[in-house]
Amino acid sequence: MATLKIDIKQEQLKAQEEVKKQGLRVLVCCGTGCMANGSPEVIKKFEALGANVTTLGQYEKMTIVPTGCHGFCEQGVLVLIPQTHTVYVKVKPEDVEEIFESHIKGGKPVERLLYTDPKTNQKVQRSEDINFYAKQTRTALANCGHINAENIDEAIAVRGYEALANILAQNDPDAVIKEILDSGLRGRGGGGFPTGRKWQFTAANRGGKSYVVCNGDEGDPGAFMDRSVMEGDPHKLLEGIAIAAFAIGADEAYIYVRAEYPLAIKRLRRAIKDAEERHFLGEHIMGTDFNLTIHIKEGAGAFVCGEETALMASIEGERGMPRPKPPFPANKGLFGRPTLINNVETLANVPVIMLKGAKWFSSMGTETSKGTKTFALTGEVKNTGLIEVPMGTTLREIVFDIGGGIRNGKKFKAVQIGGPSGGCLTEEHLDLPMDYENLTKAGAMVGSGGLVVMAEDTCIVEVARFFMNFTQHESCGKCVPCREGTKQLLKILQKIVAGKGEMSDIDKLEELAHAVKDGSLCGLGKTAPNPVLSTLKYFKDEYIAHIRDKKCPAGVCTAMKKVVIQPDLCKGCTKCARTCPVGAISGTVKQPHVIDQSKCIKCEACLKGCPFKAIVLE
Repeated sequence: MATLKIDIKQEQLKAQEEVKKQGLRVLVCCGTGCMANGSPEVIKKFEALGANVTTLGQYEKMTIVPTGCHGFCEQGVLVLIPQTHTVYVKVKPEDVEEIFESHIKGGKPVERLLYTDPKTNQKVQRSEDINFYAKQTRTALANCGHINAENIDEAIAVRGYEALANILAQNDPDAVIKEILDSGLRGRGGGGFPTGRKWQFTAANRGGKSYVVCNGDEGDPGAFMDRSVMEGDPHKLLEGIAIAAFAIGADEAYIYVRAEYPLAIKRLRRAIKDAEERHFLGEHIMGTDFNLTIHIKEGAGAFVCGEETALMASIEGERGMPRPKPPFPANKGLFGRPTLINNVETLANVPVIMLKGAKWFSSMGTETSKGTKTFALTGEVKNTGLIEVPMGTTLREIVFDIGGGIRNGKKFKAVQIGGPSGGCLTEEHLDLPMDYENLTKAGAMVGSGGLVVMAEDTCIVEVARFFMNFTQHESCGKCVPCREGTKQLLKILQKIVAGKGEMSDIDKLEELAHAVKDGSLCGLGKTAPNPVLSTLKYFKDEYIAHIRDKKCPAGVCTAMKKVVIQPDLCKGCTKCARTCPVGAISGTVKQPHVIDQSKCIKCEACLKGCPFKAIVLE
């Protein structure tokens, strides 16, 4: 055994001293979204202004801290000054000098850059007073946006690796599994299987070679929960993996990350290197007999590789295709050895549970769904971004309190939850507690946590077609029900939105959807029809309108639009006829014109160009 022993409390004190030396901390969001919005330029501007400043009141210096995602993506670039609890939104490089001179040097906040509450229209300075943040309870995301993800000292300063140190000192793997069991933590990747039981099953095979696999293959459109953890707090994930490996007796782990997440991969590689240098990973971790090597495997972007057996096949160098179960990964997984597979959010909860206890974690949530859940809130909602709330939080609280309500005063219509594998929730579900059981009863699922909010002008049939197009494209083709069934479902939906549907298509959709659900090999196929089934259940009248009336109630489907000239407003100026690229408009000068619908391609060029607003879309 190595003689090096690590006193984690002493390491924390050292790290906290290093953070104190930074003086005034200015936290600039450097998650993927804010990076795209210009946060690197904001940082450069801050650093240039502060380069020659030797004192800032009570602080000897100023340090610009690039962080992970703050979550409030709608308002990026975000700049947080924690010492004064001030958050600035939509910051551009040209705003930096005003923040520096007025706030940092003068102590006066820049009001125009503060968040405006959409309900009160008042400026809000403190992040904890902004509804988006105030209504959340963060565990997995607790450090994201508050630490430099590429500085291990900042992770240690907020108790990083303390749980692992405690566990290794106690040297009781079964006690770790019992704590996870007692916490009620369930898999956050979509299935909701009890995490402790999965660990138990895998630990039953201790004694030989086994693996831990972290599933970071987040493929749902609009989902970025796992990405934000990997980018914003990679050491918490590594610690969670290490605790899981110790519990089941593994000495090797893989993190499977989509290649489309280059920033997450970069920060994970840096975190692994730094953790190995500090002896938190690698050989003889913290002076014990526990060894753990963590590899990163970049996925090629196949949605099916989110399924655990397809993911393992990809790591092994095979084509990512699902395998029949049993045998389950706990018995025969990666390279034929017992394997524990959890997703990023699940593992990120583990260190917090081990520090604060199972009772603390299980005090949140509902009777059967404990703890918190992250959601990517997108669509027609005012405050889009990444949130974390206790299980059982209602859809109304998420959409109207945290999300600030629907954009542009529109009416709420529905939410697509769980991505392409999920289903629709409607106005009648606004007060439904969001947990595994309630969502399943409603015909939806928690999934990985994507929440797409739809307003009254969203076409539900088109939404079903969009998600079916995605799942059909991503089908690996191994089993017939998924390969052929999703193709036929997509054809019927395309036919309906093209205005060529028949009433019998509704029965065909339902029958085929159930066949695909029942007969597919893996989770992708079994859940692919969910958007179709849930939209048929709650919005069948929209399908009927498309088929029988040849009308899209939301006015979205191009094939059912009709461009018409209102004769009482038309002055016969002939501009529309001259603009039409297909010669569909006819008429004489100073007389009302007409549109030949059989020729019209609905390009709307005439509508946009009419000086008298005589042309409308019906």
